Amino acid sequence: MVSAPPTTLEARVRKALASVHDPEIPPCTIVDLGIVERVAVADGAVEVDLLPTFAGCPALDVIREDVEAAVHLAAPGANVQVRFVHAPPWTSDRITAAGREALSRHGITPPAGGPVVIPFETLRRPSATVACPFCGSVDTVVESAFGPTLCRSTHFCRSCRNPFEAFKPKLAG
Repeated sequence: MVSAPPTTLEARVRKALASVHDPEIPPCTIVDLGIVERVAVADGAVEVDLLPTFAGCPALDVIREDVEAAVHLAAPGANVQVRFVHAPPWTSDRITAAGREALSRHGITPPAGGPVVIPFETLRRPSATVACPFCGSVDTVVESAFGPTLCRSTHFCRSCRNPFEAFKPKLAG
């Protein structure tokens, strides 16, 4: 069965955004990561507001360029404006089920929700466990609170002996 193309310009833009992948986590789209906050279409203009997962994310320029290119394909001739906004703040709760699955396949565990204590020593178990994306075990330890980017930490699974990354939780308050 062939699906009909989206009929409205906004629907075409949203479909285009769903094809933009995060440059640091290629299996995840920006829609699945929950960074698309707002899409507005009016009078030949398209505005897209994005929430960065981390204010100092080094991939923001690449994401902006990829979003602009995708929107221009969906809305030829439109005046396209892409902004990064910080309200409301992005949290990992915005990651879709498909995004969580893609993160897991990529070796990154999103936080399970609620506050997570990240100890600085690797031998002590955190008070909240992080499941291994490879085998599902919760017999894991934090190797470093500082992963490859400031929004992620590195962990080690004692069951399958694989290292993996996890998004740090956003704590309220």
